[in-house]
Amino acid sequence: MMGMIAAGAGVAVAGLLGYAASRPSAFTITRSTKINAPPDKIFPHINDFRNWSAWSPWEKLDPQLRRTHSGQPAGKGAVYEWEGNKKVGTGRMDIVDSTPPTRVEIRLEFIKPWKAVNTTTLSLSPQGQATDVTWSMNGTNPFMMKVMGVFMNMDELVGKDFEKGLADLKKISES
Repeated sequence: MMGMIAAGAGVAVAGLLGYAASRPSAFTITRSTKINAPPDKIFPHINDFRNWSAWSPWEKLDPQLRRTHSGQPAGKGAVYEWEGNKKVGTGRMDIVDSTPPTRVEIRLEFIKPWKAVNTTTLSLSPQGQATDVTWSMNGTNPFMMKVMGVFMNMDELVGKDFEKGLADLKKISES
């Protein structure tokens, strides 16, 4: 009887791992909002990491968050490193491209709780007196992230954070 249970469990684990292996190797998470402000009013909030504490959803998760800014003060070459609790982990962001007032591209490196390197882009598209703001992140899914993805929807989890951040960016940009 124990042998049948062990064999059944082995088949289930093999099936789970096989399914995870078949998941896509690349991912993209994207959220957008309309902000009633011109791009040049929004852009300084995203192009200068020192301004992110006013709207980034992760800044509020750890009151003891340790931050370091280096490189350029804003735009290409600006660097932001953080170390926090298990909710925010440890990582680094580098602005690798900045096109005022429409686009900021960031190399996002997670160090803890897991290692990953992704690309994050914030794009601003004027729409009359308003601006469509799109926040996206793309990268690759290593095998362990594929396994986690079987149990958790990363698009929903990270997407909720993007939505909260965009809502806060909207509030500060429209005030």
